Amino acid sequence: MKQRSIGWTWAGFGLATALLLYLVSDILFPFVAGLVVAYILSPTVDRLARHGVPRWVGTLLVGVGFILAASAVVLVIVPPLVDQSIDLVARMPEIMEALRLRLLIVGDAIRERLGPEDAAQIEEFVSRNVGTVASWAAGLVGGIVGSGFAIFNALSLIFITPIVGFYLLRDWHHIMAALDTNIPRCHAPAIHRLAIEIDHRLAGFLRGQGTVCLALGGLYAGGLTLVGLDFGLAIGIFSGLVSFIPFVGSISGLVLSTSVALFQFQDWTSVVIVVVVFLAGQALEGNVLTPWLVGDRVGLHPVWVIFALLAGGALFGFVGLLLAVPVAAVLGVLVRFTLERYRAGPLFNGQTDA
Repeated sequence: MKQRSIGWTWAGFGLATALLLYLVSDILFPFVAGLVVAYILSPTVDRLARHGVPRWVGTLLVGVGFILAASAVVLVIVPPLVDQSIDLVARMPEIMEALRLRLLIVGDAIRERLGPEDAAQIEEFVSRNVGTVASWAAGLVGGIVGSGFAIFNALSLIFITPIVGFYLLRDWHHIMAALDTNIPRCHAPAIHRLAIEIDHRLAGFLRGQGTVCLALGGLYAGGLTLVGLDFGLAIGIFSGLVSFIPFVGSISGLVLSTSVALFQFQDWTSVVIVVVVFLAGQALEGNVLTPWLVGDRVGLHPVWVIFALLAGGALFGFVGLLLAVPVAAVLGVLVRFTLERYRAGPLFNGQTDA
């Protein structure tokens, strides 16, 4: 009875925490970003501390170095990226209309094999759905770029996240020590084991998958730019950054870049090269980058990753998308631990109380 009471207490605490996070989800972004930055940079500060560097000095050095590196990347990439994104949104209806006409021209080759009624139905379907997709895509991207919420997130990322990250990074060891002090001593070994496994999986995901996304973004952007595709930088970086969602980054980038290529190029060779860029990226990701950098450290099935992303996005918006896979990885560790205890217990082994 006592164990059941403890279980209900923890369940109530978890539900209350989830409800609180849901209520304040609109302002969580800079704090989540600061927490992620502190988590990633903390090992570097720890190494400096072990060599005699005071914690606050190490935090300042690492933090300033990180900000300078991030600022250099932003100053080089963001201006042309923003310009291309705005231009792409503005020209999306024109691109989709040209794509519709191109597809209708291609359809003429098979029209002779169909009856007039079937050909008319196909033409109507293509015209109606391509126009709908164009309006939806332009409205979605334009709304994201121009919304006040996006502007708020950008400003909070610039001004609030560095402050949050600095204080969390400086006090990281105190925070961990305080959490450890309040762990029930009888459960400390099991909780420490779980914490080590969770840390291993989270670090593997953040560093490994982050490197994969950056590598794919550079490959797609460089390849499309070399081909001479308009908006190649924006499409490539977008495709790379959303590659943490299985297949979504490559498929969306392939569809978008192929549409632009059909609009821009008159020859089919350039269109085929654009397709080859994404096929090469998929082959590199599946056979080299993901097995080498991520491996099985996260331990999540792709279907579970997609479900976690959809659920996180529906509940907490953009912050939910950022936290979905790490939270799913933590839940995976807890579920495996629970199943391990269950298989070692009397219920699974058929033992009953005398």
